[in-house]
Amino acid sequence: MNVARIAFFGGGNMARSLIGGLVARGADPAHLQVAEPVAEVRDALARDFGVAVFEHAPDAAAGAEAWIFAVKPQVMRGVCEGLATLAGAQRPLAISIAAGITCGQIERWLGDDIAVVRTMPNTPALLGAGVTGLFASARVDAAGRGFAESLLSAAGKTVWIDDEALMDAVTAVSGSGPAYVFLLAEAMIAAGEAEGLPLEASRTLALQTLLGAARMLTESDVAPDELRRRVTSPNGTTHAAIETFEAGGFRTLVAAAIHAARVRGAELSANNP
Repeated sequence: MNVARIAFFGGGNMARSLIGGLVARGADPAHLQVAEPVAEVRDALARDFGVAVFEHAPDAAAGAEAWIFAVKPQVMRGVCEGLATLAGAQRPLAISIAAGITCGQIERWLGDDIAVVRTMPNTPALLGAGVTGLFASARVDAAGRGFAESLLSAAGKTVWIDDEALMDAVTAVSGSGPAYVFLLAEAMIAAGEAEGLPLEASRTLALQTLLGAARMLTESDVAPDELRRRVTSPNGTTHAAIETFEAGGFRTLVAAAIHAARVRGAELSANNP
């Protein structure tokens, strides 16, 4: 897909990470156009990346072949409907990172002939270490899919989903997933303190353990259950902890939490007919 100009609607953290990735890979900052209502955020984007910034979405959209919707789901409809006339004239590729908003909804709000890619990145994208699930509507051609994948790969790995109904599950597992790890970190630090460790020692031990474990999971071909078995000696300390997790219904609780997140994603869609 030959894209000379890209418009971003919303200049928050996720848009910033994608813009930074594009600029680092050689994109011309002057051809990245960002609409952001908050003046301080606009100023920071222009200062840090040299991109063109605008207060209003139609000004940023003008002349752009790809539109990136990085706004909250609650305002997505209003932003799209405000761009519908321009979308009909320009026929851009629309890429959305709004949780729970379907391709069908975006097509209705922008125009039924618009090609839409729905994506769900997560916050480690800010470090280039994220993962994004992508779904393409029927109007997206191979070039459009390639462009969307290239754009989101600036934030980390990408995974294509063939059934849009599964995008809410993507949101529940990976989109919301970093917060689950942060919660585990909080709990581990607090537990270490409760056992007598100084706060900074407990924090360093917990966070470095999580980092190291994540690297073992991603940098080896060994399955998680096998890695767990390798560090769990019979009747040892790890075994005692794992048994306590299992007795407390750890797996059931994780499944229930992810299910709740998936249901909430579906509700976000239903609340934006």
